[in-house]
Amino acid sequence: MSFRDRTHAGQELALRLIEWAGSGDLVDPLVLALPNGGVPVAAEVARGLHAPLDVLVAHEISTPIRPETVIGAIVGDDPPLYDRQSLAMMHLSEDRLGDVIARERTDLQRREYAYRGRRPAPSVDGRTVVLVDDGLTTGLTALVALRFLRRHGPARLLLAVPVGSPRTTAALRTECDDLVCLEQPPSLHAVGEWYEDFGQVSDGQVADTLQAFHATA
Repeated sequence: MSFRDRTHAGQELALRLIEWAGSGDLVDPLVLALPNGGVPVAAEVARGLHAPLDVLVAHEISTPIRPETVIGAIVGDDPPLYDRQSLAMMHLSEDRLGDVIARERTDLQRREYAYRGRRPAPSVDGRTVVLVDDGLTTGLTALVALRFLRRHGPARLLLAVPVGSPRTTAALRTECDDLVCLEQPPSLHAVGEWYEDFGQVSDGQVADTLQAFHATA
């Protein structure tokens, strides 16, 4: 299955989750999206589950020398999570990345304010949390997000994506209680290959989606 766009992917994912949750595995769910691309997907999941929607801003880390190469990810005030193989390939060490991390963390904080304003992040303590993205390749942002959430005490932690690398999904299963992935193609080079329309999602679209949900809450 390929998806027309992220909305279609979210609708299909919501249907799978509703079927999966028939045994009572999704009690009082909170849907959290990894922005930006995960937000249109998560919006449909939240509608299908009649659940609140919010975002967890996780930021990929790259370097000015090779911005296309992801070397790690950050979320909140947590220490960065690095891809050791990428660091070795680029002959980098953590102690040389202070300026890069400071810049990425500033941008993360800017995005959080753009999306949420002064509204506090929702508490996940004791909740069933469904973390949603539009797909998984390296899985670094999902990994750092899952570990961050786990430390904040959810009753159950679920990762849900429309498409993902088999290797990555297998690795992330140990980081959450359940993982739902609609498609796991043997060779996944880019998530966008599985979408007919994979246009960029702007900060404004993310903020508008969240505002719409909270206006009707």
